Amino acid sequence: MNDNFTHTHQKIRQWYAHNGRHNLPWRTTGDPYRIYLSEVMLQQTQVKTVLERFYFPFLEKFPTLEALGSAPLDDVLKMWEGLGYYNRAKNLHKTAQILLSEGQAQGTAPTLPENIDDLIKLPGIGKNTAHAVAAFAFHQPVPVMEANVRRILCRIHTIEKVNDNKVWELAYKMVDKEYPFDYNQAMMDIGANICLPKKPLCHECPLNDICKGKAEPERYPTKVRKKVPTREEHVLLYCYDDKLALTQRSGNFLHGLWGFESVESPLCAAEYIGEVTHAYTHFKLICHVHVYHESDPSQAHYFTIGEIDRLAISKVDKKIVKRYLRSV
Repeated sequence: MNDNFTHTHQKIRQWYAHNGRHNLPWRTTGDPYRIYLSEVMLQQTQVKTVLERFYFPFLEKFPTLEALGSAPLDDVLKMWEGLGYYNRAKNLHKTAQILLSEGQAQGTAPTLPENIDDLIKLPGIGKNTAHAVAAFAFHQPVPVMEANVRRILCRIHTIEKVNDNKVWELAYKMVDKEYPFDYNQAMMDIGANICLPKKPLCHECPLNDICKGKAEPERYPTKVRKKVPTREEHVLLYCYDDKLALTQRSGNFLHGLWGFESVESPLCAAEYIGEVTHAYTHFKLICHVHVYHESDPSQAHYFTIGEIDRLAISKVDKKIVKRYLRSV
């Protein structure tokens, strides 16, 4: 253990013992798959949302890596519906398939590697996720890094402009190598409940005595505000025999999901039924929705509204369906 942080580590463990979120299901299991799943779901999604709506239903459908790797991608995307960032689901599925294939070749059950470098080689597992899986599933003496922990480190060391390499270096120096699980869970909880972005509760923080930025904590780190661009597009709904045509997307964006066709300009005979807006992380989308009623089918796949409900579609396409239903 780093002697410079011995007292701090003790305080962190004491704080976690009394204030930590010990009942979170991914903290009460030793199953690497369940821990890995939670880490992927928690990327860009709040704990409350994951816990209340997604984690348990997904595990009920795919209780093991083997079950996930054996399932069709459509089924995985359907269970992910509403979580957004569908690349996470696709990479989760891809990783399960790779590990299933490796396990079958060796005659063993699929399992996640314990080594960080091997974890990073798998689809969708970056540096942050690899460290979290290593620390929580395999109790390796490494730090985790997510937004809350990064903010704590920046405040402790008065870092205004985040430099990832520097923050990781500081994280490795500070990690409790003897109790990495409790330390890392505590750091995330402190960031979530004490070291808040605004109005942090510094007087309750176990890191108060080593924090150089506690006099003006909201100064660290500086938040870079980016203007979100707006995109507009025309969406054309082909309607035949009270069914709507959808296509399965093949591009990088929303790959694998079913959706409606975007066109440069709608057909002259199409009826404009209104506008649908949706905010993504990096842009705002405005869809001008048109319906074209066909006398003969011109598209490959038509679905009833009930069938569409069972498909994996994006939130914006769900909004388009609602807009259509209001027009009929």
